[in-house]
Amino acid sequence: MKTAMFVLLALFFIVACDDDDNNNSTSEVTKVRNTVVNGQWKITYFFDTDTDETDNFAGYVFEFASNDILTATKGSTNVSGSWSVTDNDSGDDHSNGDYDDIDFNISFASPADFEELTEDWEIISLTSTKIELRHVSGGGGGTDLLTFEKI
Repeated sequence: MKTAMFVLLALFFIVACDDDDNNNSTSEVTKVRNTVVNGQWKITYFFDTDTDETDNFAGYVFEFASNDILTATKGSTNVSGSWSVTDNDSGDDHSNGDYDDIDFNISFASPADFEELTEDWEIISLTSTKIELRHVSGGGGGTDLLTFEKI
């Protein structure tokens, strides 16, 4: 009887811990989404493996719409893509605090400069005015860094 009680108690704690982890991840996804849909953003840093390519995005204003549409505008030029925030729960990400299993996904089909932003980014840090992202390539192991700041 004591063994059965111990097993039931252990299962209860395992299930309770899993629920807390899921709630924390859901909460963080919501926090990230709510932060980026609030306002306009610009890229203040983009480092692609071994080259600073920030200047490729000078003058562009980025808007993350609640319907997952991402728009970059510079004068009369509009570039459309998509974005999402997902809980990948893979446990293999580099440690990045509260956002260990959260991916910030960006996708652009064209032009070429914008295609380079297409990745599943890890969130390094997030404030109400700045989001810092990192992507580590699987094949070559190169690291890309991307920073958006609120305008």
